[in-house]
Formats: sequence, structure tokens, C-alpha cells
Amino acid sequence: MTVSNSSTVVIKPPRTISGSVRLPGDKSISHRYAMLGAIAEGTTRLQNFSTGADCASTLGCLQSLGVKIEREGNSVVIHGRGPKLETPTGPLDCGNSGSTMRMLSGILAGQPFTSDLIGDASLSRRPMARIISPLRTMGAQISAKDDRPPLSIIGGNLKAIHYKIPVASAQVKSSLLFAGLFAEGETRLAESVRTRDHGELALRAFGAVVTIHNKQTGIQGGQALQAIETTVPGDISSAAFFLCAAALFPDSQLTITDLGLNPTRSYLLDLLAGMGLHISVTQIEEKHGELMGTLQAQGATLRGATIASPHTEMLIDEIPVLAAIAPYTQQGIEIRDAKELRVKESDRLAAIATNLRAMGAEVEERSDGLRIPGNQRLHAAGLDAFGDHRIAMAFSIAALRAEGETTIRGADSAVISYPEFFETLESLAQRR
Repeated sequence: MTVSNSSTVVIKPPRTISGSVRLPGDKSISHRYAMLGAIAEGTTRLQNFSTGADCASTLGCLQSLGVKIEREGNSVVIHGRGPKLETPTGPLDCGNSGSTMRMLSGILAGQPFTSDLIGDASLSRRPMARIISPLRTMGAQISAKDDRPPLSIIGGNLKAIHYKIPVASAQVKSSLLFAGLFAEGETRLAESVRTRDHGELALRAFGAVVTIHNKQTGIQGGQALQAIETTVPGDISSAAFFLCAAALFPDSQLTITDLGLNPTRSYLLDLLAGMGLHISVTQIEEKHGELMGTLQAQGATLRGATIASPHTEMLIDEIPVLAAIAPYTQQGIEIRDAKELRVKESDRLAAIATNLRAMGAEVEERSDGLRIPGNQRLHAAGLDAFGDHRIAMAFSIAALRAEGETTIRGADSAVISYPEFFETLESLAQRR
């Protein structure tokens, strides 16, 4: 792999993938630990905090709210202020991070001041009605043009709600649970599809009582949080790229240490194992309810798969890379019930289809998914990341088996979630 400038990479196909890697901390967990640490009593110390720009946006917003934060490498120290944050003197810049804007809005809904949340051009196009409507019902005053950023929130004096979340979204669930801490009464949330539970586990880690029964989650307002010291598990969504890379080479050998193995995220491993990738997990341990362990993967001939609800929601971040390797599988991959991918950092369904076709693949694009036949041979091409970190990284994996050297424009978008991604990929690519 070569970097021709700050935003373009050239991917050269390797002989195989082999080596060991420890991944940066899980983005989803890092966001939540930072936010809860800010409103906890005491000093929270986090090792292996995400190195991505999205989580840096969360830390920046918290600092603008009067939270003292010290960061050295992947170590973060957060001096909690308790439930009362400081009135910001200017807009809170969420950058590209929908997670920051949606989840922090839940906390700001309970603060007795006005907050203005802004983001970049991509974030400013993303839908926020999914949090605006329930937070307004709880008592927050929120203004936004066409329910999209920027948001202006006047918080305070919230009341609990019983709410059925209409869109499968762990961000929405966490936002409302965080707001529930500041509400009078018990907030209860119902999900039609179980989403990742990092918010619930994080709240419990900081000392809150969270009740879970079937697909209903409840939290009583007025609970005080206490600081924690812990290590953030490696990000399984980042691991997906390297696992898919290993899956493309029958003689690959990959080890990932300290990887997050949360059951609401680990369906990816079940899917890849079902497709033929040899996976074993050892040294499993639990920290504050989050499982982590060492994963070993060995390549094999890949069968196809169908991804449909409820598994679509469980794999929403991993679908781009799974789709990118679909042409190399025997039966191909069909993706259904994935309309949510059209309102991410890019229209990911369209971006995947465009780039695969540029590489010579046959792709059927549907309103809510894709059908990608297997047994296809791809050639190198000039591809576009469409300003989307997951598209940039997904097609660097597809390029590993393409004929020739593939150029990806806008590859610097990977810094949003994984600044070290291309360096790590190159360290695993064996060329001799």
C-alpha cells in the first residue's frame, strides 16, 4: 500500500494476511464511558480509549461543558462534575459524529441551560427526529430545521416517559436512558429489535440501576453515578475489516487480542464462521459487563450468506465490508432490510454499488439492500470513499484480491473511526 497524498491510498494485493493486532478501543463504548464519566462523581480513568475523530468530538464537547479531561495517547482521564454541567460559551461541535450529537442530547436535555449542537456537512444531513420527538415529550425544548442539525436544546425539568423506539437504534436508546437519569419517575423503553446494550452496561458500570425485561429497558431518575477505572475492549467493528481480509486468503493467520465480544455485537463472528472462516476465541474475561478476549482466524473458501432483519440491525456497521467481499464468495451475499444505510455518513448502499461496479462486479441495488452474486473476479479501479470512513476501509479490503493496484480517493475519512487503519492493514499484508 502507498499513500500518494493525504487523502488518496493505493492498495496493492498481498500474497496473504498474517500477524497479530490489538485494536483501538470500541467507539460505542468509548463515547458512552466518556459521557457518563463527565456526569459522575469522581475521576474516571479509561485505558485503550478510541483513537477515532468521532470520540475526540465527544471529548471536545464535554470540555466545552466544563469537564476537565486529560489525554495521553489512548489513555483518558475525566474529572466528573456530577449531574450539573457548565453552560457552554459557544456551539458544541460534534464534527462527523452522529453518536456524539444523539447521545449527548439526552444529557443536555436534563441541563438547565441552552446548548447549540453543530456538525460537519455530512452530519448536518442526518436525521435527528428519532431523538427530538421523545426528548420533547420528556420536556426538553429542541429546535431544528427539518429535524436535522444544527440543534438548539433548552433543557431541565424532565419527566419520565414510556416509549416504544420506532427505529432500531442503540444511539436513540442510550440518549433516552441518559435523559432518564434527569427525569422525574421511571423511563421505560421498548424495542422491537434488540440493539447493542453498551449504554445499559455502561450505566450499570457507573452505579446506576437499569432494569431489563424482555425487550423493555427502564431507568429511575435521580440516580447518582460514580467514577470507574477500566480498559475499553478493542472495537469489533474495526476487527470486521481485518477478519474479512483474512477470509479472502485460505492460508491467512490472524490474531486479535483484547477484542470486545459483547453478545449484541458478536453475530458478526457467527456469520463469518457460517461462511467458512475458521474462528476460535480464548482468554475471555469480563470488565464492567463487557466481554473481551483473544480471537484467532484462519482463512478458508467462503460460502455466501443472506443478511436480513433482525440480523441487519446487529450488523449495520459491518455490512459495508461484508458487501465489499461478497463477489469473492461462492454464492454471493444478499442484504435486506438495510434502508438505514442510506442515511449514514453517506448513502452506503449506493456507495457500495457504485464502487463494486467500478471494479467490474455485478450488483443489484434495491431500496433497502443489495444482491451481490458470488464467483466474480474484480479488477483494480479508481474508487471514491464518498466522505465515509467505512466505505474507505471496506474497499481497501475488496482491493486486496482485485487484479492490479486500486486507488481510493478520500481515504483520509478513515480517521473518523480508525486513524491507524491503513498502517495496521499494511502490517498484516504479507508480500513475500
